[in-house]
Amino acid sequence: MTPTAKSGSSKDAPTNPRGIPVAPFVDRVEDYVTDRTEVESTINSFKEMISKYQFMEANTQRRAVGLKDKIPDIQKTLDTVRFLRTRKPGSDPIETTFELNDTLYAKAEIPPTDEVYLWLGANVMLAYPIPEAEELLQSKLATAKQSFANCEEDMEFLREQITTLEVAFARVYNWDVAQRRKERAEVGEPISNKNATSPNG
Repeated sequence: MTPTAKSGSSKDAPTNPRGIPVAPFVDRVEDYVTDRTEVESTINSFKEMISKYQFMEANTQRRAVGLKDKIPDIQKTLDTVRFLRTRKPGSDPIETTFELNDTLYAKAEIPPTDEVYLWLGANVMLAYPIPEAEELLQSKLATAKQSFANCEEDMEFLREQITTLEVAFARVYNWDVAQRRKERAEVGEPISNKNATSPNG
């Protein structure tokens, strides 16, 4: 039996809510590796799965960092739209400062308004009535917060799968060492680990 048969390659294999497969848990090596000819392929499979989980973890972490930076910006924009909604027709203009870039600001006066312009990305800006802008920003904020929570959950899940595989790796490695010793003892050869596969490579 190979590790890929239990590692989540099957369509019926368990996954987390985002479809990340659960790592195989090796309780008894004998139930997972039938003989020593499967040890090398099993260990290589574990190494490959660990690398894949680590790759997913790095990507998820980068996405979480981006969302963490994005959420305050959405919240600030939403707060501004809500403030503009409270402005009554005929009210005096308010003076504010616009950030043009990291080091350049400009002052402007804003009269009461019933629409705002929102950046949608890729140099696209659209005008929205204030109620629609508020609804859109609320939806974007809720989505971003949920995505960030999913990223945190996925990172914790991925760390658990990596740990599970590292334990499985160690158990198969130690089982192989024990089998080598047993075989050498049966034929009266000196015990040596020099041919055993190292868990570090």
